[in-house]
Amino acid sequence: MENTNKKEVRLMKGNEALAEAAIRAGLHAYFGYPITPQSEILEYFEEQAPKRGFTVLQAESEVASINMIYGAAGAGARVMTSSSSPGVSLMQEGISYIATAELPCLIVNITRGGPGLGTIQPSQGDYFQSVKGGGHGDYKLFVLAPSSVQEMADFVFDAFRVSEKYRIPALILADGALGQMMEKLTLPEEGSLPHVTPEWGTTGKTKDRERNIITSLHIQPEKMEAINHHLQAKYKAIEEAEVRYEEYFMEDAEIVFVAFGLSARICQKAVDIVREKGIKAGLIRPITLFPFPKQIISETANRAVGFMVVEMNAGQMVEDVQLAVNGKCPVYFKGRMGGMIPTPEEIAVALEEKFIHHEEKV
Repeated sequence: MENTNKKEVRLMKGNEALAEAAIRAGLHAYFGYPITPQSEILEYFEEQAPKRGFTVLQAESEVASINMIYGAAGAGARVMTSSSSPGVSLMQEGISYIATAELPCLIVNITRGGPGLGTIQPSQGDYFQSVKGGGHGDYKLFVLAPSSVQEMADFVFDAFRVSEKYRIPALILADGALGQMMEKLTLPEEGSLPHVTPEWGTTGKTKDRERNIITSLHIQPEKMEAINHHLQAKYKAIEEAEVRYEEYFMEDAEIVFVAFGLSARICQKAVDIVREKGIKAGLIRPITLFPFPKQIISETANRAVGFMVVEMNAGQMVEDVQLAVNGKCPVYFKGRMGGMIPTPEEIAVALEEKFIHHEEKV
């Protein structure tokens, strides 16, 4: 008899692994629009939907797709969309509506170089857009930053779980390289994320329940302020309970890299390079960008010589690191932009220039 509990290992692209994980997580519907470098997500869903019983629709635009998500989430469905940088920009109004209406959904951004239409190469230039509320008003998303194809799949389950627990849109923020690279991964077990009909769904009025009205429009300022206070309390609860990060060689680290996603993966090799030279370096990798792991960074700053933040942008997460460090020690930045990926060697050189050769000159 075949062992149905046997873990399934495959070699897959990051985009396809994410899509397969979403199906296994019990996805009801996907609405999206093609844009490089994430089009394989839509293509994979279109190929799988007839065989596996979920809805997939290529909308006429990103604006249309996010509003379809709004409607389907309001009906109680487990739904997601995906795009890349300028496409996610077009979704921002709808994301703000969904956040205020307190509906769970998954949004995926496979980031490309910008600003503008930019390039189709990988970037991390959408950090501000993702964690600061890219649309209007005071709202947050639950933001996960994978650094491998395995995490592209695993984080889908985590995103849906947290999104539905707190009734908040979740965002997986990856980049074009992670979306396109192929790696071996163990796929999550199908059906392991149960779906319960939500109490907020617009399933109609019966003798036992009143109808639900889902809206983000509240004319009275007193009502809108009360909703804002409620949302902020929810975000605080998420900050207290849902922080995720990873440490690498931090036991004795004196100089600390902070990086997320692909940059963190590159920084691991940079740590190895400088440790071979006797430099006690380590890495803190934020896995959740909101909530941001500010406490571990603040505590580490009490003993560290300094920090180097590495990003594929002009310096966005570095501001949150500086706030967490709060002047306890220096924070430096190393970045590449426009779709350029830093090498471990250039990161190692940057660290030595700031911390080692600088001290020798002084």
